[in-house]
Amino acid sequence: MQQKELIPHLYRAEFRKITAVLARTFGIEHIEIVEDLVSDTFLLAAETWGLKGIPANPVAWLYTVAKNKAKDMLKHNTIFDQKVVAEIKRTSKSTLEFDIDLSSKNIQDSQLQMMFAICHPGIPPEAQIGLALHILCGFGIEEIAIAFLSNKETITKRLYRAREKLKELNVKIEFPPEPEINNRVQTVLTTLYLLFNEGYYSSTRDKVLSHDLCLEAMRLTRMLIENKGTDKPFVNALMALMCFHSSRFEARINPKGELVLYDEQDSSLWNKELIRQGEYYLNKAAGGDLPSKYHFEAAIAYWHTVKNNETERWQRILTLYNHLLVLEYSPIAALNRTYALAKVQGNEKAIEEAEKLKLDDNHLYHLLLGELYSECNPAKAIQHFESAKKLIKPSADKKLILKKIKKLDH
Repeated sequence: MQQKELIPHLYRAEFRKITAVLARTFGIEHIEIVEDLVSDTFLLAAETWGLKGIPANPVAWLYTVAKNKAKDMLKHNTIFDQKVVAEIKRTSKSTLEFDIDLSSKNIQDSQLQMMFAICHPGIPPEAQIGLALHILCGFGIEEIAIAFLSNKETITKRLYRAREKLKELNVKIEFPPEPEINNRVQTVLTTLYLLFNEGYYSSTRDKVLSHDLCLEAMRLTRMLIENKGTDKPFVNALMALMCFHSSRFEARINPKGELVLYDEQDSSLWNKELIRQGEYYLNKAAGGDLPSKYHFEAAIAYWHTVKNNETERWQRILTLYNHLLVLEYSPIAALNRTYALAKVQGNEKAIEEAEKLKLDDNHLYHLLLGELYSECNPAKAIQHFESAKKLIKPSADKKLILKKIKKLDH
């Protein structure tokens, strides 16, 4: 891998890990300084590797430089004199002897503990999720604003207030006591769910699928499962959901980078191993007392991997959507339900249900109605496809819609 490709790849893979470990050392109140320090490490890598070449072990090089920069800051930067250095001395270590543990286990623990720290009950759930997406998952302000159907100014203020509240509460980066874990893990799961969704269908990038974001969400979810205190049925259900969706990665995009809709996917490209893993985690998830929304969504995703017996498949999917909407209503879930409804009861009934939602600012709404109207009213289908084209960013989607419009025009 060339330097111009390697450094962005390492930034996506390692920035959040190093940040979590150093924030655990410095305290969450100094997170901005930690992020600057890690950013400086990557800038130095770009300069040094450009002159001297890529080192034999680039990841180890980054960790060593970040560690040395952190230790230098602990020794010389007065901003830490009262808090961090004092704490190190209190535990009978001098700053000269102090070391920063960048082992795999400490990196994993630090990331999980950072997520639980951010998801503190002292700040509102929306702010918890936004801050976790920003600090640990690398989301930009615009991406978070889109996820919350908000604007950048509101999100910026929300994150600032959340950071200040964490400082005021003197929140430590550590696992919460057992009674609190169940409550906080729900917000952690929402964060991972949003992260996976942004990778599976990107609303902000000029491409539909970002494997890195999906894999990061799956990696962090698997870490929760591997940790005894957070290996809960609903966590396994979310992991199952991610596995089933990921199994169709290769079939969703054709060699030209264009989106392939579900009905047109080549099922031979589906990853059978990921489907088996999804079934394993879904079976593990069955041990809970009450199903969560992740249980229903995972079951819906499972039936999307079953190709035979189409009538049973869509009837089961429709039933599962009905249960999901009773448990936790969302307009997008209701919109997705109308596609299953079309398969079971026909397009006319689905159009009637879809139009009740009035999601005029959502491109998926217009894309679905374009599909449903294609046979009975091509002119109206084109109108909806044109509306969808104006609302989306990924060029792969625009190419798909242009093809559909062209087909209806002939």
